[in-house]
Amino acid sequence: MVKQYKTELMHPYYAAERGLVDDVIDPAATREVLIRSLQMLRTKHADLPARKHGNPPQ
Repeated sequence: MVKQYKTELMHPYYAAERGLVDDVIDPAATREVLIRSLQMLRTKHADLPARKHGNPPQ
């Protein structure tokens, strides 16, 4: 089973086929990609969902 797992599931194409990989980058470009991604997210604002349950007094 280990051999079958390694041949069928331990490669990047398996994850890419299922949409689990956003991007494949060259290791030398990691710093540049990380900086660019964090700069993009700097101004992101996500609204929190409305609370479904309050905190009633006991």
